[in-house]
Amino acid sequence: MFAIECEKMLILAIDTSTRTGSVAVLRDNQVLDEVSGHEETPYSTRLFRDLELLQSRAHFRMDQIDVFAVASGPGSFTGLRIGLTAVKAWAEVHSKPVAAISGLEAIAVQSKALAQARDADSERNVTIISPFLDARRGQLFGSCYRRNSGRPAQLALVGQESILSAEEFLKLVMENSRSNRPLLVSPTPDVLPSDLVQQMLPGARIEVVSGILAPVIGQLGFERARRGELVDAMHLDANYVRRSDAESHWKDA
Repeated sequence: MFAIECEKMLILAIDTSTRTGSVAVLRDNQVLDEVSGHEETPYSTRLFRDLELLQSRAHFRMDQIDVFAVASGPGSFTGLRIGLTAVKAWAEVHSKPVAAISGLEAIAVQSKALAQARDADSERNVTIISPFLDARRGQLFGSCYRRNSGRPAQLALVGQESILSAEEFLKLVMENSRSNRPLLVSPTPDVLPSDLVQQMLPGARIEVVSGILAPVIGQLGFERARRGELVDAMHLDANYVRRSDAESHWKDA
């Protein structure tokens, strides 16, 4: 646990968990600038190219960063490994803490329903949000989050983040939303067949949000820093959820 003591935190946020990768720099929870793109360029090249562009536009040095915020999963095994390795190195070199942020939480927190709950702070507003993301191979990453009563800005994970088929995910949502109208949130909604959704969860809402996650990861990182929920480089770890292709092939051999 770290306590950050500075009037204005400079936060560098990194997301390499999906093909729509992004980097952002924030002053506290205010986004100063971000760079993003949907492309096939390997993150081993792309991350540092995007960071250089961000630095040239926002005019900051790495030694000025107070907190590094990074997507810790779930997502692409290779992408996560590159992003986390880079952040580990920067945090170690500059002796700065890290906020490890779930990409699914960054998706869930973008929900307009959650924003309305913040404004109204009413128990009649949505209490369960179920984010999901294309995991390819006909599967998706998914989870359920509960809005904490009386603290609408915070979400609590229900169960665990998993890699699931569309049907398995909808069953998970159904189990956790029995007394609520289901709310599904995703930047990749097409991964859920609409006919299957209506069959299993009649009346369910699917809210489409941005796949550019770094700005939100930075804002969540700021909240973690305020609560002292940070780690050092040594304790930064990934939530891969599924095995890498190489490990899968070895297990199946």
